[in-house]
Amino acid sequence: MGRVFVVTLEGKIYSCKYCKTHLALCEDIVSKSFQCRHGKAYLFNKVANVTVGTTEERMMMTGLHTVADIFCVSCGSIVGWKYETAHDKNQKYKEGKSVLERYKISGPDGNYYWASHEAHIGGSDADDA
Repeated sequence: MGRVFVVTLEGKIYSCKYCKTHLALCEDIVSKSFQCRHGKAYLFNKVANVTVGTTEERMMMTGLHTVADIFCVSCGSIVGWKYETAHDKNQKYKEGKSVLERYKISGPDGNYYWASHEAHIGGSDADDA
């Protein structure tokens, strides 16, 4: 395996909660109203320092999407998913954007989001699998 190339972001940063690798900037947030298995998730225009997994079809609360899990390039933790294709025309704005699960990242002020046990009961926009 080769050397890992990590980009250092400047500004208000969201980082991997496990290894502190920079993942995204606050200014790239599109929406904070997403949900995942562990609670809140944020939709970003762009993310950094991630690798993209295999694409798959997932049925989410907003319909069928082709998505791929995204992993922290430094520690390999799953930190969210990327929308490749939205099959509903009303969801096309998500294509090419990435979701970071709040439970798996630390915020710009270094805080963590703790998953609630009720989060999974209500379903998920991302993963019902």
